Amino acid sequence: MRAADLRHKSADELEGELVRLKKESFNLRFQQASGSLNNPARVREVRRDAARVKTVLREKAAEAEGKEI
Repeated sequence: MRAADLRHKSADELEGELVRLKKESFNLRFQQASGSLNNPARVREVRRDAARVKTVLREKAAEAEGKEI
């Protein structure tokens, strides 16, 4: 997932994406704890994607307030 692609989405879509990523992160951590995780690199990807979404949400909020980041 690229930040440039996320900037074209609305805030509601980004919130939904963040919820989906958090659920996936929980499931991956559960699989890791039980020893059934097939792709351990996916944990890192999901965590970074969630951070990207949060960053874009923060940028949009600051833009709405008229502040420069």
